Amino acid sequence: MKTAAIVLATLGIAVAGVATAADRLTDLDYLKANRCRGLAAGLGVTDTASLDALIKSEGRSRLEIVYARGQQEMERAKRDAGYGDAKQRLTAELNGPCTAFMSGGRETASSVARDASSSR
Repeated sequence: MKTAAIVLATLGIAVAGVATAADRLTDLDYLKANRCRGLAAGLGVTDTASLDALIKSEGRSRLEIVYARGQQEMERAKRDAGYGDAKQRLTAELNGPCTAFMSGGRETASSVARDASSSR
């Protein structure tokens, strides 16, 4: 009886771990979200609360190198947005794939990011 209870408890924890991992952004999606945040800042978008919350919550569980790379992506996107000749392309990126991240939805962001990368 005790063995069955232990096995069931272990399976329950394993299933909960799988569900948590499925809700989490991949490292690549995390970097894309940081790029979107940088674009939003560089292009003057002020309503980024949900994106900020997504990046903050997702950043807690990242390896230091991924977190640092995310910060670099954000800074690079801010710089890119400052160039006048790229504003139209970057605005299209912000209004396209970045909208999923701007809404703060993890599942939506992952699927939109996959769709955008597969259409290239």
